[in-house]
Amino acid sequence: MVNTSMSAESIWSAVLGQLQIGLDEATYSTWLSNTEGVVVQEKSFVVRVPTAFGVAWLERRLYAEIQSSIKRVTGRLLDIQFTVSSQLTVESHPKTFTEPVSNILPVDDTPVSVSPAVVNSSFRVNERYTFGKFVTGPANAMACAAAQGVAASPGTAYNPLFIYSAVGLGKTHLMQAIGAASFASGCSVEYSASETFTNEFINAIRTGTTDDFRHHYRSADVLLIDDVQFMVGKEQTQEGFFHTFNELYTAGKQIVLTSDRPPSELGMLQERLVSRFSGGLVVDIQSPDLETRIAILDDKAEQQGFTLPYEVCEFIAKRNKKNIRELEGCLNKLRAYSIMTGSPITLDYAVEILGSLIGNRAIGDVTSDDIIGTVASCCQVSVPEILSRVRTKTVVEARQIVMYLLINELFMSPTDIGRALGGRNHATIIHGAGKISAAISEDDSLRALVMHAKEAIFTSAAA
Repeated sequence: MVNTSMSAESIWSAVLGQLQIGLDEATYSTWLSNTEGVVVQEKSFVVRVPTAFGVAWLERRLYAEIQSSIKRVTGRLLDIQFTVSSQLTVESHPKTFTEPVSNILPVDDTPVSVSPAVVNSSFRVNERYTFGKFVTGPANAMACAAAQGVAASPGTAYNPLFIYSAVGLGKTHLMQAIGAASFASGCSVEYSASETFTNEFINAIRTGTTDDFRHHYRSADVLLIDDVQFMVGKEQTQEGFFHTFNELYTAGKQIVLTSDRPPSELGMLQERLVSRFSGGLVVDIQSPDLETRIAILDDKAEQQGFTLPYEVCEFIAKRNKKNIRELEGCLNKLRAYSIMTGSPITLDYAVEILGSLIGNRAIGDVTSDDIIGTVASCCQVSVPEILSRVRTKTVVEARQIVMYLLINELFMSPTDIGRALGGRNHATIIHGAGKISAAISEDDSLRALVMHAKEAIFTSAAA
């Protein structure tokens, strides 16, 4: 029997978590990010898709992968039925999973309202991808601020805006957020992945509808083109986009582009396009730090209606430092398996369920020597100095950080820590660890140093 304790939304959330990990960002964002699981029956599963073209593409390209993922979640091989939103006639199950994320830094979280002046725009707001649901930290603050500036004044601030990053760090989210805010203010918005732009351009040439194609893109107030690196080597597409870019730019319309690399590194792209892409503001998004990754997981769990123990957040975040989308995938998988099995989410359960995805070296495999050596490196002192009786400020601080980490990460007793640190008594260990514990809540530089050491320890452990 199909597991009926999970709604279609819950099943689909778990499936998307698996697909996020296995697919490239462009494919996932273009074809799956706006889909919904709406009905689960004994022999079938219904997925709602925004467009008929999307239905055809998913049936041709991803049917087997989706069916396999659903089987892993439900335990049954179900027939997958894709339906366009307007064609859905069956009642869906109540929604139990949501995607919102709160922010570390405050941004506007006003609900997006649709202006009747832009009802003919093909852009559709995805409520998961707004500024209010973008987790902001040091690694992406500049990009987020630039995106908000563009949304507040399209065509005047930072035109074009070029955002680049590795996969899964939020550039598509920011682009969609610009679109949502611009759309709400009455702008005509057009969004397209560069592969979709290329396919539509080729189809327009083949069917003799290039005038319609040009009008579609050149009538936009805000044009969003995702993953422009896929235009590399496609001369006709570059030619068509060059003229579209020029017309919009000359008319004072806003252009936003994303890529996995800066314009200067887009080999085999026309030099005149590289020049135009670089002519506005180019910003990058770096991998989030450990604190931001923990906050992402904690906030997502809260929004999904459950509590994720801090040690589980740390376990996932420490072993996945590059890709936010994979963090989401891990969280969705862990939550879905917990619901299906009725098991509480503990550290041991997370290791069991997620080990194959994020590296299975457990916390118990980290040794006191690992922590001492890593802290020494981060604090720019030597291991012998930490183990010695040297009392300089830098060495004492490094030694106390080691005490703090050995207690809080390896759960060692003060007596055992004293032996590991050259025969110090347990009172010294308790004092040193307590001093760091109290100071990190007040001293930003110390907290950053401790978090950097923890990240280095567990990144090495997962390698």
